[in-house]
Amino acid sequence: MTKRVNWRQRKKHRYWIEQIISHIILASLGVVFFLPLFWMISTSLKPPRQIFVFPPVWIPHPLMWSSYLEALNFVPFFLYLKNTLTICISTVIGVLLSCSLVAYGFSRVQWPERNIVFIILLATMMIPYQVTIIPMYVVFNKLGWINTFKPLIVPFFFGTPFYIFLLRQFFMTIPMELSDAAKIDGCSEFRIYWQIILPLAIPALAVVALFQFIGVWNDFLGPLIYLRDQSKFTLSLGLQQFQSGYHTEWAMLMAAATMVTMPIIVLFFFTQKTFLQGISLTGIKA
Repeated sequence: MTKRVNWRQRKKHRYWIEQIISHIILASLGVVFFLPLFWMISTSLKPPRQIFVFPPVWIPHPLMWSSYLEALNFVPFFLYLKNTLTICISTVIGVLLSCSLVAYGFSRVQWPERNIVFIILLATMMIPYQVTIIPMYVVFNKLGWINTFKPLIVPFFFGTPFYIFLLRQFFMTIPMELSDAAKIDGCSEFRIYWQIILPLAIPALAVVALFQFIGVWNDFLGPLIYLRDQSKFTLSLGLQQFQSGYHTEWAMLMAAATMVTMPIIVLFFFTQKTFLQGISLTGIKA
């Protein structure tokens, strides 16, 4: 009996030691990843003379909040914010509608050579974006869509392979008995998709929406290629205007970058529970 008690105590002590070590490692990694964000915020509050001094000044004195007001006036920040939100929200709607519908067809509807077509769809993910830039630009130029939001929005209404894969994996975890019961009651495939599958797939849809929103929010190359009029610029292009060939407004640039970054951080903290739930449930069943 004494040996069994000692063994349990040693196992409990070992468990707590492993927990302490793992938390120390995670906290250290968290500090490493947090440093660039902290440096960006610190630089945005520094007087110009403290930005490039060595050793670096981590806590600015005094705090220069004026950089944020100057950044808002240096570029039409709120116009760029409106353009960015327009593109982000439109693409999120397009991705959720198209990808969920295609994923439903690949996971819940039986049709010939379904798996082969799905493999071909996944194979398109191996094509680098840089390979399709010129052909897509030629197509959009022929359509007269250059210098409009259409090249940045319309393609997402035709599906994205990665999101289709995620949603398909999630849909396959939903029991087929639900669909069979609905069919017995006279439901069509679209009604089953709209009223039964989608409400059950909210965590996976939230993951797709968050990925898409963050990706478009941070996108620089797409707007750089297709937008020419400054009134249509996004926030990512607006940040570039703080730099010129001869001078960079570092304090204002860091202030603007902070204002661009903070909404994404806040969005993640408010949605992290649903996001992590969707991540953990997606891809359970192949």
